[in-house]
Amino acid sequence: MSYAPIDWALLAATGFPFPADVPAAELLDELAAMLSSPDPVVRDDHAYTASAQWVREGRLDDQLVALGEAAVARLDHPEVQARTFAPLVLRCVLTRSRQLPGAIDQGTVQRWYAAFARWYPAEPDTRGWDDRLGWLHAVAHGADAAAAFARALPEQRADLLDLCARRIAAADADHRYLQMEDARLARAITGILLEPGLTEAEATGWLDVPAKALEGGGPGPVPAWAFNIFATLQALQVHLTRGLADGGVPPHAEAVAGRALELLRLPCPWLA
Repeated sequence: MSYAPIDWALLAATGFPFPADVPAAELLDELAAMLSSPDPVVRDDHAYTASAQWVREGRLDDQLVALGEAAVARLDHPEVQARTFAPLVLRCVLTRSRQLPGAIDQGTVQRWYAAFARWYPAEPDTRGWDDRLGWLHAVAHGADAAAAFARALPEQRADLLDLCARRIAAADADHRYLQMEDARLARAITGILLEPGLTEAEATGWLDVPAKALEGGGPGPVPAWAFNIFATLQALQVHLTRGLADGGVPPHAEAVAGRALELLRLPCPWLA
């Protein structure tokens, strides 16, 4: 059975009504290809915006596993824009699956998490924006996915905090956080800390990673990776003080903030 090619510009102009006449397999294949496109209009404005809306609306409930599998496969894609939009799709799929108990089995989510955990701290291209490719945002998009994994896999919360810490402290980072990556990481960390059941040791233990990275530092120019640590910890202080609009202040906020402050006093010894 044939169907008319999707007019993505028209769909975008009309608020992305769901193309119910397109077979699901063909629609997912087209979305997967578009989500790898170097054209930011195709990838971001069309494919990602449509995917996020249709997942949220429940239009793709029967295809959540397929969407997640395709996203995980793109984490190994040779092109950066394909890799960095994959965690956004995973976040959408995991968020929707919370409303559909049993839609995705835990073994599958664990497998996705293992792939994500390999990719996130090791992604070499941490630019937020590229003039040709548009938004890349590996750090921010990965942070969003980390928070979603924490809700889907509560037993991995401490590991997810450590994963975010390793992303922040990656010593080979050569790009400073310029596009609010620090705030997105702080939001994700705060969200993970809000998940019930974390002990104080688990809530603060991840800060050993940036502390170790900063050992032996001294006067001189601040390398990009150290700047990223300090920027994220500053953003985290605000999040821990104010809390999240949809969750409030985490139970161990004071202890986490106190440990973070110890590290912030390294470049800012005047802090009280």
